[in-house]
Amino acid sequence: MNFEYNTTRNELILAEYGRNVQNMVKYIIELPDLEERNKYAQAVIDLMGFLNPHLRDVADFKHKLWDHLHIISGYKIDVDSPYPKPTPEDALVKPQHIGYPQQRITYKHYGKTVEMMIERAKAVDEPERRAAMVQGIANFMKMAYVTWNKDSVADETILKNLRELSGGQLQLDENVNLNKVEFKPPVVRPSNNNRGRNNSGKGRQNNNNNNRPARNNNAKQRH
Repeated sequence: MNFEYNTTRNELILAEYGRNVQNMVKYIIELPDLEERNKYAQAVIDLMGFLNPHLRDVADFKHKLWDHLHIISGYKIDVDSPYPKPTPEDALVKPQHIGYPQQRITYKHYGKTVEMMIERAKAVDEPERRAAMVQGIANFMKMAYVTWNKDSVADETILKNLRELSGGQLQLDENVNLNKVEFKPPVVRPSNNNRGRNNSGKGRQNNNNNNRPARNNNAKQRH
């Protein structure tokens, strides 16, 4: 008996579609009739979409399936595709590099969002609205600090950092009370297995008590 191993087979071009799809595409390439190739190609496209339903959430997922069909065929399949046929050179094109932001964050535990909020508050001219925004920013800064440091922080520290980040333009009264923020560690709950073991232990104790021989009260009375 002859066994066939994957190590002796041709390499899978797109492993997510499997070897059967690759063999079907190879069969379509060898068909002499164009109309028949188109019919079988459409059937394979439907099968590829069924095997990878997550592609339905991708924009132009039908276009992607046809591109994959050409890639699996080694760009040799000759069918009437509803989309432009890809070329091997297209697979070699690298996406444009996305540079890292070069802006320096003064306090990383506050993040860039706080600095943006401060800049927006500085542009507000209405006193009441500006004061409300500053109060909200200070409370948010305190929450961010406690989340990062996992410890209590004095309101004076938050107000000092607020003055530094705003260049002295945003300030609150020294006697202001910010929202109380506490870091609470996650609560570890006992697993259901432990509960089951405890209950079964209680059951064993009850069974042992039931199996004990009853005391002979009559014997006590004779003595």
